[in-house]
Amino acid sequence: MKKRILFSATALLSALALVGCTGQQLADYQNETPSLDLATYFNGPLEAHGIFQDRSGKVVKRFIVKMEGRWTGNKGVLDEHFTYSDGTKERRVWHLEKLADGRYTGTAGDVEGQAQGQISGNAFNWQYTLKLPVDGKTYSVQFDDWMYLMDDRVMLNRATMSKFGIKLGEVTLSFYKS
Repeated sequence: MKKRILFSATALLSALALVGCTGQQLADYQNETPSLDLATYFNGPLEAHGIFQDRSGKVVKRFIVKMEGRWTGNKGVLDEHFTYSDGTKERRVWHLEKLADGRYTGTAGDVEGQAQGQISGNAFNWQYTLKLPVDGKTYSVQFDDWMYLMDDRVMLNRATMSKFGIKLGEVTLSFYKS
């Protein structure tokens, strides 16, 4: 009897774990408007305000990003200048390429390999591994970025940062195009 209860409980927990891992899918946004086009939105000057929250939800960093996007055909450059609440500064320059079917690839100096992303409707899912400096060491962490175009000037961004599948924290950004 105890074995049957243990087996049933294990089966139930396994099923719940699988359901909990499903998450959002890009196709969920295919009919959402306005339609996002990165070359249009990330063209010219933009500003973003953001926070980083650790896995407990505590805000541990606040920052502002001033950026400039330029596109020629299907290739773009997004030059980002970060200023953190503690006064530190950082720069990231993305080299982006638009592929078929709403897909994009990108590289940056602090990104391992190539970032991969895709648009559906008003949403963009962007995944990459960032080389993150912390206390004199550099860690490779995975980012799962979700961006949502609200209107022609505002886009919201929420990214989950993880290592070995363990969530380390979240980044939330609000982009504003002047």
